[in-house]
Amino acid sequence: MPIHYEVDDHIALITFDRPEARNAMDADHYNQLGDCWERAKRDRDVRVVVVTGVGDSFCAGADLKTFIPTIAERSANPDREYESPLRHGAATTLRDYDFFKPIVAAVNGYCVASGMEMLLGMDIRIASERASFGLPEVRWGLFASGGSTVRLPRQIPFAPAMEILLTGERISAQQALMWGLVNRVVPHETVLDEAMGVARKIASNSPFAVSETKRSAVRGLGLGMKDAYALESEIGQGVFGAPDAQEGPRAFAERREPNWPSARR
Repeated sequence: MPIHYEVDDHIALITFDRPEARNAMDADHYNQLGDCWERAKRDRDVRVVVVTGVGDSFCAGADLKTFIPTIAERSANPDREYESPLRHGAATTLRDYDFFKPIVAAVNGYCVASGMEMLLGMDIRIASERASFGLPEVRWGLFASGGSTVRLPRQIPFAPAMEILLTGERISAQQALMWGLVNRVVPHETVLDEAMGVARKIASNSPFAVSETKRSAVRGLGLGMKDAYALESEIGQGVFGAPDAQEGPRAFAERREPNWPSARR
């Protein structure tokens, strides 16, 4: 199966495994990936998700030889009735998809097109020194419709975002770091270990506090300041009123690791 999914110690690891095509995906791969997101979302044992690829590619996006021609034909004939090849729609790229468990990307190489679009839906991004990033859709007469024209200008400065979107050229890991697209750049052989280390730190925290913190941050992006503060207060009240908020200070006072009630529900 080109999309691997495994869970260990509260961390789900999703791995793209189609090295002969730089981990590019067709409809079946996208459907497998969508199934993985749903499994991680429903599984109470999963607190964090780590995503990576095999070889020297993270994900090269949709397969230009197989998947994209099908989508282009359907878009050119909107009056015809087609059965969608995607079970999960745009959720595969985490576009307009409620997923409030943290996602850590271990970008081990080539990260372009919908591979980069997925990345924009991930929370923490660790990049290999060999990684490169790009949205080449305009070079082939296509459109980055997996959320990039909305998310990228909100995540990095406007001018660099537009350079990536309009030139279609790839940028290096160091350039991505300078523009704030990734958190840090590490030696290639350590990228997954670094990402797993971050994931383990998150997984040791209160599952409820972590998911609600992400919920507040993500939903607040779509609101004005006043409404975002109101949402933050509402979510914060729920967190302070939950059992984890009693267990955390108690564990601190007793100099022990917390035993989170939200992990047992």
